[in-house]
Amino acid sequence: MSSTGTTDHEATGPRGARHERDTADRLLRAATRSGAHLIAEAASLVQGWAVLADPIAGAVYSTPAAAAADGVHAAAAPREHPHCTQRPAAGAVLVLAAAPTVPPGHACHVATTTAALLEVRGQRAAELRGEQMRLHTTLIGLLLAGHTAAVTETLGGSGLTHVTVYRLSGIDLPTAHEVLWRAVRPSLAPYADAVTLMGRRDGELLVAELHHGGDDGRILRLVSRLSERHHLLAGLAGPLPLAEMPTAHSDAAAARHSATPDRRVVPADAVGASRLTPLLRTAPYARWAESVLRPLSPAHQHLLLVWLRTGSKPRAAAALGLSAGTVRARIRDLSRLLGADLEDATVRAHLLLALRAPAPAPAPAPGDEDSNGDRDGDSGSGSGSGSVSVSGDGDGDGDGDGDSRSHSDSEGRSHSGSNPPGPPSPPGPPAPARLESLPDGLLDTEAVRAWAIGLVGGLEPHLRIALACWLRHHARTAPAAAELHVHRTTLAGWLTQCAEHLARNLADATVRAEIHLALRATRTGPDDPAALPRRGGRTYRRL
Repeated sequence: MSSTGTTDHEATGPRGARHERDTADRLLRAATRSGAHLIAEAASLVQGWAVLADPIAGAVYSTPAAAAADGVHAAAAPREHPHCTQRPAAGAVLVLAAAPTVPPGHACHVATTTAALLEVRGQRAAELRGEQMRLHTTLIGLLLAGHTAAVTETLGGSGLTHVTVYRLSGIDLPTAHEVLWRAVRPSLAPYADAVTLMGRRDGELLVAELHHGGDDGRILRLVSRLSERHHLLAGLAGPLPLAEMPTAHSDAAAARHSATPDRRVVPADAVGASRLTPLLRTAPYARWAESVLRPLSPAHQHLLLVWLRTGSKPRAAAALGLSAGTVRARIRDLSRLLGADLEDATVRAHLLLALRAPAPAPAPAPGDEDSNGDRDGDSGSGSGSGSVSVSGDGDGDGDGDGDSRSHSDSEGRSHSGSNPPGPPSPPGPPAPARLESLPDGLLDTEAVRAWAIGLVGGLEPHLRIALACWLRHHARTAPAAAELHVHRTTLAGWLTQCAEHLARNLADATVRAEIHLALRATRTGPDDPAALPRRGGRTYRRL
């Protein structure tokens, strides 16, 4: 920060004291109106520009607006802007650039007084912040409970139709909450056709931006800066209709579980972004998925998708706002409903494929050929009803079935020329597809095989066997190491090598599912732990 001394003209005499009092009075009156008016008055008094720069939000207030970038840059690199006067103020930095004709002492006095008034405004805001935060948390709870009309009425934004949800977790969450609150300056009145609610729930920071169907990216930029500065992990979902707030809430949690220090903010539509599904033939893929998922309701499918995305039942429970026991019980029920073992890694991978499949194409409208077929079927059914009546006549005694069949056969042979039997009745609905196996022509194509070879083809044998075993145990290192008869540290080192070779995030459950399918598609022999190359004991050798 730069500081200079005052001149005798201002420091001594009644005129200098009176001038300082007039300056302080002008700043005080501006501070009673708003922070923006205070910054504008400070810029006017120094006949230059003034900016309140926040490390997360950037320029909080700026006069004129064109000076915002210069103020932020000066706050970040004060030594490069020695002509600017800077003061810390309410968690931000006040930057003043006075005109050359303004005495340095006067600029320092304006900066000091303005910073002090900003601190007072900040303390007053902090006194009210607790109640405001509790109100925000209550409104978020009402949205999650489905009371959207009551919330929009409270906010006074009848045009608020969509929501974008951010869920953040980390060690420094309380401080991050206050910093983001100060940067966003949330208000219950619509700001730029949007209202931002934020609150802490279940050990995480939840941010809900209500808008008209599209956001301007301001909150996303603030969340990204906050995550980098305070080492948070964040997931976002939306925009979704306001009535689907619970869905956005759980999808954001699933996305957050895929965030890493290299990618701290993950959108829900990028969770396990599939490189396999675009290679599958759309028509058979959609038909198979529709058949597999036929017993499930949309709520069932959403629960399974969140579970498969997060990779564990406790994480799915946290994302869905349920207890872990409830999620386990529901998944057991769905396992019986689907007739499949959902604890099998292959079944899980196939189920995730089904849940991410495109909607099946609508059936074509019946044409002329279908109408002819219907007429043929009607006539055939009439002929069939006559044969049934003949069979029914012989049901009276025990041997009637055999006699009626012989009579029908003989009648059909004797009158085959004049009255041919009707066509066979149309087959019933096909049996539902099974999750244990995929239909022919879905994964056994050249495109899928080329993808699988490109993904896992270069793995060394011991890495491939270890990775396959680890995936079968749902990414649990201890049981996989026990089956491989190696130490957990050894297996962890191999998995690190696998992640580097595959260039994939093995912490993402959906990525693990696709790697599991790629290993099965390229398997030339059993990836059996007994086939792990060894020298003896628990050591191994490279092939």
